[in-house]
Amino acid sequence: MKIIARFVVLASVIMLAWATEVAAQAASPKKGAPPAAAQAAPAPSATPQGESNAPPPPGWVARCASTSREAPLECAVEETAILSKTGQLIVLVNIRVASDTHQPTALVQLPLGLNLPVGAKLQVDEGKTHDLQIQTCENRGCYANLPIAPDMLAALRNGKQLKVSFQNLNKETITIPMPLTDFAAAYDKIK
Repeated sequence: MKIIARFVVLASVIMLAWATEVAAQAASPKKGAPPAAAQAAPAPSATPQGESNAPPPPGWVARCASTSREAPLECAVEETAILSKTGQLIVLVNIRVASDTHQPTALVQLPLGLNLPVGAKLQVDEGKTHDLQIQTCENRGCYANLPIAPDMLAALRNGKQLKVSFQNLNKETITIPMPLTDFAAAYDKIK
């Protein structure tokens, strides 16, 4: 009789856990839906992309990874802007510090449908404009990179806003502002 009572209690616990999990899955977004996002204010219609159901911390995020335990860590800071209506990535700026040279390099991902010959531009506040030549495009977007000179790094650390601009196929200039309020703190984690 004690064995049957324990079995009934165990079965009840398992059913309760299963029901809780099903309810949690029903309340959370589907896998194909864009994850919840919090904004660091790149543009009125753009928000940064999260990677889980929990909203990401706003602004620049520091990440480090390694291909194996013996390999050096590769670190980067990253900020994204996503069109809130569709979940489309508009701009991703990833500033990576190479483990061998310790020199920062920006990788910028832009949307498809660009006027490719014009390229893109980066500008901190009202400072110097840095031209980006688009190097390649694939189904997720177009990519350009730029070595970050010491003067540009200082501007990023002390600036208020990074502007990423490009032209669409109609030759209209689109500028995406990305706040720099927490860039210095994120960059200090990876340098």
